[in-house]
Amino acid sequence: MFVKIHRSHNIRPVVAICDAELIGKKFIDGKRQLDIRENFYKGEQIDETKLMFIFKVQSASDASFNIVGKKSITLAIKAGILNESAVQKLKGIPFALVLL
Repeated sequence: MFVKIHRSHNIRPVVAICDAELIGKKFIDGKRQLDIRENFYKGEQIDETKLMFIFKVQSASDASFNIVGKKSITLAIKAGILNESAVQKLKGIPFALVLL
């Protein structure tokens, strides 16, 4: 999985997380589009343990999360960051936006 933390002055962090195999892909279904751009998602490649730590630390700082992919979504649910009912799918790819 990849994680990239976007920070701007006076704005809470946005944490972009996606499954590694999805980087650079685009999925289109009618008017809906899921574009997994490298410049937004491709940061540090991490394992499950480190992602769970990032969820804990970043949720404490009121970060927003943009999560794409089955592995990443599953871990977000396990970490309590995301409720399964908030997950959407496009072309079978699960994704969610979490605003804490």
